[in-house]
Formats: sequence, C-alpha cells, structure tokens
Amino acid sequence: MWGIYHARLHTTLKAQQWLPQGSRILIALSGGQDSVCLTQLLVDLQPHWHWSLAVVHCDHRWRPDSAANAAFVQGLAQRWHLPCEVVRAPQMPKTEAAARSWRYQVFETVAGALNCTHVVTAHTQSDRAESLLLHLLRGTSPDGLATLLPSRPLGAVQLVRPLLGMTRAETAAFCQAYGLAIWQDETNQSLDYRRNRLRLELIPYLQRHFNAKVEQALAQTAELLAGDRAYFEAEVARLAPAVIREHPPALDRWRLRELPLALQRRLIYHFLRRCLQEGINFGVVEEVRSLISAGNGQQTSTLSRGCHLRVCGRWLEWVRPAAPPPESVPPPQGERSPPPSPLC
Repeated sequence: MWGIYHARLHTTLKAQQWLPQGSRILIALSGGQDSVCLTQLLVDLQPHWHWSLAVVHCDHRWRPDSAANAAFVQGLAQRWHLPCEVVRAPQMPKTEAAARSWRYQVFETVAGALNCTHVVTAHTQSDRAESLLLHLLRGTSPDGLATLLPSRPLGAVQLVRPLLGMTRAETAAFCQAYGLAIWQDETNQSLDYRRNRLRLELIPYLQRHFNAKVEQALAQTAELLAGDRAYFEAEVARLAPAVIREHPPALDRWRLRELPLALQRRLIYHFLRRCLQEGINFGVVEEVRSLISAGNGQQTSTLSRGCHLRVCGRWLEWVRPAAPPPESVPPPQGERSPPPSPLC
C-alpha cells in the first residue's frame, strides 16, 4: 500500500534521518487510531528502509478492559507478523505523570532487551498543540513550551515521534481508508482528565471562534521554540565553564552581568539544576539574578533543602545549611577559642 501519508512520512524520514536504514525499531502500540496508523505506515515503508520492527504494549491496569485491549494489540501484531511484548504495570499508576514515567521506563527496558536502536511513539500534531496549551496554562518557560520534540535520547536508544506532521483527524482518516481495526478507549471521552477537557472542549472552541487551524498554529509555535531551545542549550554548554565554578559551587556574577538576559536566566537555571532537584521556578531564578548587582554578603531567601546563594565578591556562592553544632566543651583553662572565620 502506498498513499499520500506514506509519501509524506517517507520524504520526512529521508530529510531528517530520524530512523536510518536498517534500524531496529520498537513501536509503542496502544491499539488506538494514532498508534495503529503509525504501525501500518512503518510496516508499509519497511521494504524501502530494511528496518527490523517490534511492538510493545503497556497495560496500566486503569480500565476493566485493559487485558482485552492487550489481547487486541497482540492480535494486530500477529497479523503484521511483528514480535510483541506486553508489559503489565505491577501496580496501577496513581497519576498521569506516574503512568508516563513508568511507560517510558518500559520502552527503554524492552528496547534494550530486544537490541533496538529506536523507540517510536504515535504523538501527532494534535498532541503537540494540546501539550503546548497545557504547559502554557500551567505556567512554564519557553523551553517548556518546546514540547514533544521529534527526536530525543531515551537512555541508550533514541525516541522518535514520526507523526508530528499529522493531525488526529488525519490518522483517523488513514485508518478508515485502509480498513484498520482500532481499539476504542472510553476514557478518552471522560472529562475527568485535563487533556480530554482541552481536546473535547477548548480546542473545538478555539477552532470555531479564533482559528480553524489552531492545532497547526500551536504545533508550529512549538517547533519554532524547539529550534530556539536547541540554540540556547548549545550556548549554555559553551558558556557554563566560564560562568560556573564547580568546587565549591558558585556563579561568576561579573561574567553573568555581561550576558543577555535570556542567557543569564538559563545559566542560573542550569546551575540550580545541578544543586537542586526541585523548587526551581521563575521566582527563584529572578531572586538569584537580582544578586548579580547586589552588595557583598547579601543572599537569597532559603531555597529548597535549606540552601541559599550568597554574594562573596565576584561570586554567588552556594551555601548549604549549617550542620548542627557539636555539644560545646569549654576550652582548657588558659586557652582561648579561635576567632570565627569571615563569611566571605
């Protein structure tokens, strides 16, 4: 089979080389229209690319029919003559974020066991638009809006999203045109989930009243921001050795002062990520940035884990919480305690 969507994907893969000739590819197959469309496209293109294809399905145990869903996917894989791994969650994930984390761990593990070089997921242009809106409404940086990158590392393998050029309506049309069976997930219609409310209510409203091609517009914005993100990541990597001192951890505020605002913020964030695992937001970054021109001895308010940054000459030094003092023992008679060390 060969149609317009085959030609589009074939042309994209030739230009981008996301899935080179002879790659060993693990396909994340839920059984829904997007992943069925993706799998059929890759099966049809396989003779041209000489890929080795396999399928993985994650059973989150969220629905009473999850086992039937897994059996449906196994049936699809058999008809495509593809190896299929079904992995059932040891316990039901409590949140969407926990489910996503577990799912990507499964992808990485199964890919390693099957000696795969790439994992592909069926995220579409519609998913990219929705993710951008969700992150924007939650509050994030420009880097956070550069969501669902077409290709990124996943441990030792490469994660690829080949369908970011197709909308969900197009994957549905593809499945209908080729008579492909799909699994109808009833939870996709539940308004209990934020993404579903956005997909079923907000996006249609925006399409009717603001821009009929809002999904395309938002996805293009995400793509532009992804290019900016890649540029700034390279600049941060280049400048970090001159701005960040490793031991003891500190930022060179004199060098920071010479840089554009966008790079100041990114370098500060990069530094904080080395020292903290949580609690880094816009307010924290701006508080640190205010110390670039502050007087000696000034410091941030307490960051997470009781740490803070303090101005010491040209440096913004990382200060950890003081250890509890040992039980004081009076010095022997005739001896004096040494004077305290200066802060900076």
